[in-house]
Amino acid sequence: MKLTTPRWWYSREPKGTVVRFLLWPLSGLWTLATARRVAKPGIDPGVPVISVGNLTMGGSGKTPVVREVLRLLRDGGVRAHGLSRGHGGSLAGPVQVDPATHTAAEVGDEPLMLAADGPFWIARDRAAGARAATAAGAEALVLDDGHQNPALKKSVSLVVVDGDVREGEWPFGDGKVFPAGPMREPLRAGLARADAVALILPEGLAADPELLEQLAGPPVLIARMGPLQPAPEGPLVGFAGIAKPWRVERSLKAAGADLRDFIPFGDHQNFAAAELEFLRGRAADFGARLIITEKDWMRLPAELRDQVLVWRIGIRFEDEAAVRALLHSGR
Repeated sequence: MKLTTPRWWYSREPKGTVVRFLLWPLSGLWTLATARRVAKPGIDPGVPVISVGNLTMGGSGKTPVVREVLRLLRDGGVRAHGLSRGHGGSLAGPVQVDPATHTAAEVGDEPLMLAADGPFWIARDRAAGARAATAAGAEALVLDDGHQNPALKKSVSLVVVDGDVREGEWPFGDGKVFPAGPMREPLRAGLARADAVALILPEGLAADPELLEQLAGPPVLIARMGPLQPAPEGPLVGFAGIAKPWRVERSLKAAGADLRDFIPFGDHQNFAAAELEFLRGRAADFGARLIITEKDWMRLPAELRDQVLVWRIGIRFEDEAAVRALLHSGR
């Protein structure tokens, strides 16, 4: 079973201070290794590369942004293909993901979900994946989780930041780099390579002025995240294996769901038979139905999918024209 994300990572309060201090030497090594890696030049695949990445270890809303960027490009007449490492999948690639034949165990949950919308590739070797995609007709590549990966020369680098700072959470915690905190690299170093920031906010929440001050430098594009459906009626038991599972619980409650219980799991966790049996039993205790995120649903055994409701979340940029201009600036 995977460990869930430490919630104290996202607090600027003293919680976890001793642990953070003990992990500081490892954070220094991680920072140094990342700085050396991102300094390497990337190859030019011959088509624009739009990188969508994080400054933190996860949970910022990157996957919905990748989906929206692909939609905007395709709606604009560009044959855009997605490209991912395929985290959690067994296949090294390059391989074009086929939702009809591939499983999350083979290609990863996010690529399997995104491939339902259009061409999407996985490749441990991003350069090889780019060559395969361009040979198949890609006119642009959207690189999933590419900000700290130097394999490809990027035309546009978009960094995704979680702007939901309620309940004492802060997207960068106290600024410590992994494993002492959530940062993949120091904030200023990551922002220096960004062409823009996609700041993800739930509907009705204004951007925090202090956070905007921290993000000063690249343009900040506001993206609103919200459910793509009404909350199902009747009692529900939710569960999620994402970086910030508590956000799923929060969104269900905000939508008015009758949520009787919520069980968090580790990010990208594959649900074992015993865990699924426990969840079914928990739902039976409340006379409830199970509900899960779309990404998690991809990891369920096929025979169980019709027994579990899907909670779909999406984003829309407030200023689509600015985003379209950014995406085409690298062409």
